Amino acid sequence: MTAPNDDKRHRILTKLADGQFHSGEELGAELGISRAAISKHIKALEGLGLEIFSVTGKGYRLASKLDLLDPSLINAARRFSDKPLTVLSVVDSTNTYLKLKQSAHRNGAACLAEAQTAGRGRQGRKWQSPFGASLYLSMYWTFSGGYQAIGGLSLMIGVAVVEALNRLGVEGLQLKWPNDIYLDGKKLGGVLVEVEGQIHDQSHCIVGVGLNIRLPDLVREEIDQPYTDLAQHVTRLPDRNLLAAAVLDELQENLIRFEHEGLAAFLPRWEALNLFKARKIKMLCGSNHFEGVCLGVNKDGALLVRLPDGVKAFYGGEVSVRSAH
Repeated sequence: MTAPNDDKRHRILTKLADGQFHSGEELGAELGISRAAISKHIKALEGLGLEIFSVTGKGYRLASKLDLLDPSLINAARRFSDKPLTVLSVVDSTNTYLKLKQSAHRNGAACLAEAQTAGRGRQGRKWQSPFGASLYLSMYWTFSGGYQAIGGLSLMIGVAVVEALNRLGVEGLQLKWPNDIYLDGKKLGGVLVEVEGQIHDQSHCIVGVGLNIRLPDLVREEIDQPYTDLAQHVTRLPDRNLLAAAVLDELQENLIRFEHEGLAAFLPRWEALNLFKARKIKMLCGSNHFEGVCLGVNKDGALLVRLPDGVKAFYGGEVSVRSAH
């Protein structure tokens, strides 16, 4: 939040976060700018996916109260509060930010943002990242032993995120190979692991996680696949700061375990959460597609599928999985 405009907009949101009306005159006096400037900042905030009501004689009000991320509250709830943590207002991508910030290249260093302007998922797909509506975070970790040491890493991350949500009372979660988190048969979140390094050298990993919490209607219309958010399934939404703390701690704890034990330690839990367990699925590989029965994953994280001509192992890359029905 170093840019002047970002700072002003964050201060406006801090005032509006209570869900009450605040006049342009009041906000302008608070920030030392004109009501016209406040109006421009409000339009910019709406462009980030926020729904803001404007009523003559009353001022501006958010459609619903906003729980802003607070690093002090997150660290107070963490077991690993000694790890570097950066909380941003708006960023292009938390993965990109952490990748470029050399000073944060320490195991367990993390970045969270209220909104992303260029959030992305697997295969370069756009990840809808409206302000304050979800959780967007990334964590840095480095592994020795080359790429073979991180086989199935995204599967372990999925298990860790489910464990964090379970701790906060969210049940009924499943995992879709290789990196999606599902709730009630619809996508709740995703994992994006980006790796740099030599084949037999250290692997520098940026682990990105996105979780839908309460998506605004305008954003819902832009999503082109079955999806859901926590607001549709839990009567009392977990505090975003507590949710962030829980996810960060589970990532930290399980990355340490993964470093020493590999994917094998997590396979039973992943299999129990497998969305397509023993179901008929369709594998999309570029212009080719295959149909078969999902048999789970092997020790390297590849998806095993029984095809008419035998069992085949599918690895990540450009492979997508769908229900055959």
